[in-house]
Amino acid sequence: MTDTTTLASAAIPLHSGTGLPIWDLSDLYSGPEDPRIAADFQSGANHIKELAKLQGQFLSARANPERLGLLIDQAASLYEKAMDDMGGALAYATLASTIDRDNTHIGKLESDLRTQAAMISADSLFLSLELNKLEDWEIEQALKMTDKAQRWRPWLRRIRASRPHELSAELERLMLERAPAVSQWTRLFDETLARLRAHAGKEELTLNDALTRLSAPEGKVRKESAQALTEALRENAPVLALALNTLAFEKQVEDRWRKYEDPAASRHLANEVDKDAVDAMAEAVRESYSALSHRYYALKARIMGKSKLDFWDRNAPLSEAPQKHYSWEDAKKIVLDSFAQMGPEFEERARTFFDKPWIDAAPRPGKSSGAYAHPVTAPRHPYVMLNFTGDRREVLTLAHELGHAVHQTLCQPLGSILADTPLTLAETASIFAEGLVFEHLVADASKEDKKALLAGKIEDGLNSVIRQIAFHRFEEKFHAARQSGEVALDQINAIWLEVMGESLGPAITLNDGYEVWWAYVGHFVHAPFYVYAYAFGDLLVSALMEKRRQDPAAFTPVYRGMLAAGGTKTYVEALQPFGLNPREKQFWALGCHRLESLIDQFEALV
Repeated sequence: MTDTTTLASAAIPLHSGTGLPIWDLSDLYSGPEDPRIAADFQSGANHIKELAKLQGQFLSARANPERLGLLIDQAASLYEKAMDDMGGALAYATLASTIDRDNTHIGKLESDLRTQAAMISADSLFLSLELNKLEDWEIEQALKMTDKAQRWRPWLRRIRASRPHELSAELERLMLERAPAVSQWTRLFDETLARLRAHAGKEELTLNDALTRLSAPEGKVRKESAQALTEALRENAPVLALALNTLAFEKQVEDRWRKYEDPAASRHLANEVDKDAVDAMAEAVRESYSALSHRYYALKARIMGKSKLDFWDRNAPLSEAPQKHYSWEDAKKIVLDSFAQMGPEFEERARTFFDKPWIDAAPRPGKSSGAYAHPVTAPRHPYVMLNFTGDRREVLTLAHELGHAVHQTLCQPLGSILADTPLTLAETASIFAEGLVFEHLVADASKEDKKALLAGKIEDGLNSVIRQIAFHRFEEKFHAARQSGEVALDQINAIWLEVMGESLGPAITLNDGYEVWWAYVGHFVHAPFYVYAYAFGDLLVSALMEKRRQDPAAFTPVYRGMLAAGGTKTYVEALQPFGLNPREKQFWALGCHRLESLIDQFEALV
C-alpha cells in the first residue's frame, strides 16, 4: 500500500499502474505518529475546559438579556474552536483508514481518537441542557440585544429542536461516553466487507470489483460476479446480521429513553425535515413503482430479448458491444465543462480539487468501496474519495462528489457549526452536478449514444429514487421487527425480498441468493434512515432543474445563495426563493413525472 501521508503536496501523487490520483493527507498531518494530532486534541480539550467554566451562568443570566447574548456567543465560539481542533485529527484518521482498511494501526488510531473526542466532549454536555431550560422569549431577547449572538440563531434552532428528547446530564454523559464502544459494531461491519473476497472463476474480487462488474457488457461476467458475491455475502451474513441487530437494539433503547415516536424520528430531527414531508415523498414514490421501475425493466427485458431480467442484469448495458470508456482526463474535462455551465466560480472551485492532491480515485485492495466527499472542518479543505473505473457511472460519481465538495467550500465562510448542512439539502448539490453532466453528455450525442445515456440516466434515477425508498421501507420493516427481539437472518432476508420485489416489479427475477444482498448496504449501520435523503435530493433536484431550464441566468445566483447558506436555513426556507413547497405530495409526484418523461423519450428511441 502506498503511504499517501508522506507524499509531498507539491505534485499530485498517482497510484502506480493506474495513473489515477491518490490524495496527499500531509497538509493535515505528516502521518499517524505526527505529534500535532495529540497537540490538536489537547488544544480542543483546553477550549472545552474554558467552555465548562460557563456552566451555570446561562440560567443565572436569564434576567440580563445582553449578558445572556454574550454568553451564547462565547460558548458557541469556544465549542466551534474545539470541534475544529479535534475534527481535523478525526478526519485524518477517517480518510487514512478509508484507503487502508487492512492497516490495524490506523484502525486503532481512528478508534482511539473517537473515544478521546467523546470523553472530552462530555464536558460540554451542560451547554445544550442549560440553553434548553431557557424559554423561547428569553433566547429571543438575548439575540435582539447582542449582535454577536445573532449569527448563532440557526445553531440554537437545532439545539432547541431536541428539547423534548433530552435526558438528564448524567444520562447524556453516559450516552456520549459509551458511543465509541457502540461504534465498534460499525467498524466490524466495515472491516468485514473490506476483507470480503468473491471468487469468480480464477479471480479474487473485492466487493467494489464485484459490484462494478454488474455493469459489464458480457452477461456471463455479470452472472459470474453476482453469484460469486452472493456466496461471499452468504458466508459473512451471520456476522453482518449480528452487527445490524446489535446496532438496531442500541438505537431502540436510546429512542425509547428519548421518547422518539418511531425509529426514523431522530433522523428527521437531525435533517430538520417534517415526517409528513418524508411520508408524502415515500408514498408518491411507491405509487409510481408501476409507471417507473416496473415499466422500464419490462421494456429493458424486451430490448435484451428476454421475458424477464435476472437481478444481475438490472444495470446491464443494452448490448454486449464494448461500452465507452472514459479516461481520467476525459472525466475531468466533462465534469469541469459541465460545472462551467453554472458560471466560472463553480468550475474554478471544482478545478482546484484536480490541481491539488485532494482526490483519491484509484481502486486498490484494502480501500473501501463507494465514494464520498469529506468536508473535514471549515478552516480546512474537503477531500474526495471514489473508485474510478472509467465507465459512465463513475464520471457521474465524480461529478456527484465534486458537487458535494463545491458545496462544502461555499459554506466554509460560515464556520464549521453553521456550514453543517442537513442531509436532505446536502444531497442537492451533488445530484444537481450529476444532472449537469448528463445534460452535457446528451447534448451532442448520436441516436445510439443518446439511447445509452438515457438508459443510464433512467437507471440512476431508479437507483436514487425507487431503490432508496425501497431501502427506507426495508429499514422501517426491519426496525419494527426488531422491537420484538433479535431478527433472525432468514427473517431479514425475507423482508429484503419483499420490499425489493415490490419496488423492482415482475420483470426482475430475484434469483437464489439475492436475499442476502442487503448485507453490503453500509448505510443501514452507519446512518439508519439516511437513505431517503437520496430520493429526497433527487426529486428536489428535478424541480430545481426545471426552474433552471426556465431562466438559467436568474437561477444561478439564487442557487449559489442556497448552497452558501449551509445549514442556516431549513429545507422549506431554502426552497422558498424558488417558489417550491416540499410539504405537498404533488411536489414529489412532479419529480416522479420528470423521470417518467425520460422513460417516454427512451421508449420513443427504441
